[in-house]
Amino acid sequence: MSEEYEVHGPHDHAVEHAAGGHGHGGHGAEAGSGRDPFPGRMAVMTAILASIGAILSYQSGNSENLALYYKNEAAIHKTEAANQWAYYQAKGEKQNLAELGASLAALAPNAAEAQRHFAADADRYRQQKDPIRVKAEALEKQVQADDEQAEHLLHGHHRWAQATTLIQISIALTAITLLTRRKWLLRTSVGVGVAGVVMGALAFFAG
Repeated sequence: MSEEYEVHGPHDHAVEHAAGGHGHGGHGAEAGSGRDPFPGRMAVMTAILASIGAILSYQSGNSENLALYYKNEAAIHKTEAANQWAYYQAKGEKQNLAELGASLAALAPNAAEAQRHFAADADRYRQQKDPIRVKAEALEKQVQADDEQAEHLLHGHHRWAQATTLIQISIALTAITLLTRRKWLLRTSVGVGVAGVVMGALAFFAG
């Protein structure tokens, strides 16, 4: 089941409330002829982060779904390969029986026809085994390729999820910054947001 990452949270109300001029520092928000630009900037920053977070969340879910798809394909091909090997083994047993029949027929008097019949059957089963073996080996290679692709996508999914989490933290810090107007919180929020974007870029290029 795909995980869902919520980009918005309870802090959104605080952002909208403060942006409307009712947050901390609302008194005296107007300076001269213009409003205090700080709440608006924080609201824009939150909107940008939320948009980035939504993209990262989608990519995370998409990577997980693709990984599950390839895992399922690997399981199907593994079953098909097992069936082909069982078929190959059955042909081998028939070949062995035909070769045994040819050997026993050679001991009987006037059994040349029976010996030729068993020898022809043994040769036919031997020829039928080769394409079965080739198909089984090809399916096993496909299983390995599907498993590797699934692992690669799951690794990417973890990176997308980590990037989404960093963006969520950045949004929360932005909301707190809007309420407290602490510059170090703003710098921390920007730093965490940049880290989330970098993590998402790494996941994108690794994919």
